[in-house]
Amino acid sequence: MATADLPGPDSLLRRTLGEWRIGLVAWRLLVLQTADPAVAAGMANFSTYRAHPWRRIEHTMDSGKRLFFSDREGLRREVARLERTHRRLAGTDEQGRPFTALDPAVRVWVLVTLYECMTAMRELSGRPLAPPELDQMYGEFRAVCTEFGLSDDLLPATAADVPAYMDRTIRERLEYSEPVRYLLFDMLREAPAPRRLGHLKPAWPLVRTVAAHVIGALTIADLPEALRERFNLPRTRRAALLSFVLHRGMRVLMNALPEHRRYRTPLVGNSSTSQPPTASTDRLSPPEASPVRLPAPRRRKGADSRPARLRTFFRQVLDQTGDGRISSADLQAMAHNVCWPLELTPEREARVYAAFETWWQHLRTGMDADDDGQVTCEEFVTAMLTGIDAGPAYLEQGLHVAVRAVFHAADTDGSGHLCADEYRTIFGGSRVHPAELNHGFRQLDHDGDGRITEEEFVQAFTDYFTARTDNTAGSQLLGRP
Repeated sequence: MATADLPGPDSLLRRTLGEWRIGLVAWRLLVLQTADPAVAAGMANFSTYRAHPWRRIEHTMDSGKRLFFSDREGLRREVARLERTHRRLAGTDEQGRPFTALDPAVRVWVLVTLYECMTAMRELSGRPLAPPELDQMYGEFRAVCTEFGLSDDLLPATAADVPAYMDRTIRERLEYSEPVRYLLFDMLREAPAPRRLGHLKPAWPLVRTVAAHVIGALTIADLPEALRERFNLPRTRRAALLSFVLHRGMRVLMNALPEHRRYRTPLVGNSSTSQPPTASTDRLSPPEASPVRLPAPRRRKGADSRPARLRTFFRQVLDQTGDGRISSADLQAMAHNVCWPLELTPEREARVYAAFETWWQHLRTGMDADDDGQVTCEEFVTAMLTGIDAGPAYLEQGLHVAVRAVFHAADTDGSGHLCADEYRTIFGGSRVHPAELNHGFRQLDHDGDGRITEEEFVQAFTDYFTARTDNTAGSQLLGRP
């Protein structure tokens, strides 16, 4: 495919994808993509969507912004990032079939479903795109897809060919797998409170029940008819009415809003260079995104705080996939979350992944008592306490390797220390009050010079794992316990 100009700020693609109402078809998009067997296998084996659904969705949205609202340099950087990430997502599914996220047919499906959902959003709103508009938006979409290096014959040739491609793929390849069922019926009912819920958090159990019912019904109603038939998902009259009211109501609302309120993503897009988050920016690393988020559990006064702290660390930090066990996939997910908000070179990113794999091998060797390739919470706590009590070398062989890799990744300017802004990149997030971040930074900055050295950083993690009380600096990495 010849290189074409990327869509600009006034392009039909950016205006359609950037509108707030695109959220109405977001769950529909996830279901369509996950119905591909390779995507489902990747989610089942590697994804953190069960334990950290909002972070997973946020990463997807962030990636979409980088792909479709960047200049060519930013687009190519994001495509390279995705390829490095997806190269690690391979294996066999539950039926023994090999899969890889780099399968060209799978990548085309994931891309085309995004275009199809944009057209579906317009159609469901009662204002479908006219054929010339479909051609225009598909041309803009193909200009972005060029950077993925996919063969022209894999993508539908024209906008008019997309419906036939969708219908053929649905009937020949898609499957109603457990991840699809979970997305449709259970995920929202089990999801933790989003980090921006604020004072409404106590009402979350009720809110998520209502939201799960509404989004589930809307998604099923909006799915392509061929998929509903294949998966035996009937479109009830009530769901059809809900879809009609929501889509047309949102269309009217969007048209009534001023331009700057209508779009969730600024049409001018991202700059060509991505800067690390700072105190003055609102794009801070999500709290769940950091594998070094070290929560302080409640404990009885005077008791050894290590077991409770280690269990909390296991549940909230190590167990990224949320299945109650840790494996190589969990540690690789942690490495991914370190690299995601940072602009790392492929070499620096590879060092982070290698360090976390070293940590996993250390954990597995000493903790996997039944040799099943997984570590349970109790195996982790028991072996960790035994190793810590045996001597400091225990942490040096695993944890310290990963911690030092995190430090060097976060040290974006290569100064050899972390300043306050770099610290926020690791620990920041809307759940963490700035005062708590400042307190945690001061606790680690032993000499008060406004920066944290590598040894201070490593010592803080050592204290977190070894201190029997919560009054050491290491137990206050996110602020006061």
